[in-house]
Amino acid sequence: MSSASFTLDVPTVLCIVFSLSFMPIAYLLSKTLIPATQTRNRILFFWHAYDALTHLFVEGSFLYECFTSYTTIAGIHSVGPFFLNEPTRIYGPAYGTGPSARLWQEYAKADHRWAGADLTVVSLELLTVLVGGPAAVYICYLLCRSSNTAISAETRGKARATLWLVATALATAELYGGFMTFAPEWLTGSSQLATQDPVYLWLYLFFFNTLWVFIPLWVLWEAAKELRAAFVAAEEGLSGRKAQ
Repeated sequence: MSSASFTLDVPTVLCIVFSLSFMPIAYLLSKTLIPATQTRNRILFFWHAYDALTHLFVEGSFLYECFTSYTTIAGIHSVGPFFLNEPTRIYGPAYGTGPSARLWQEYAKADHRWAGADLTVVSLELLTVLVGGPAAVYICYLLCRSSNTAISAETRGKARATLWLVATALATAELYGGFMTFAPEWLTGSSQLATQDPVYLWLYLFFFNTLWVFIPLWVLWEAAKELRAAFVAAEEGLSGRKAQ
């Protein structure tokens, strides 16, 4: 699908700045709530705080626009299914007028599906916003608990165990969601993606999406190390008891 070239104007700058503004917020939260000596926990907290803020506020605004912004078209003769079973309405951010609609109108210049209420995208975003966002908040809470030396070692250990269980599930879900978002486009020659313009390709599509590939992979790697260490410790403890 053809697309206009990237234009840097004030609304575009505001959209990009807003999308990136949650990074310094997440950094300040990680610096405030996680001890400086726990570097890995700080990185994990920063990522999951940014993840939660993005899911709840940025992607949450997409769902809001999909369910509330629409245009009415009379005389439709096509066969459904129709979004929200409304055959005379077309939903999506393209038909909104507020700041969140403008945000997604900007991103839709790179991925045209986000201008409307694409059924696959909306279905994935419902899980992302309603499940993924709260899960990331819960992981941040568990990181605070497991990093707090003022509480008992047993309490910290329980928080740590739950942390890696939830973090593994969320990271797996992030990777699956990313695949299901872009696999249909890969299989159809990226018909809805603006891959010709370098800004849309490398900033909007590559940068803003591969963060949710590389970092979840790292989280899974760290989770695997934690699981391995737990099994080794359990086996060593069992061997020690048998030896006695």
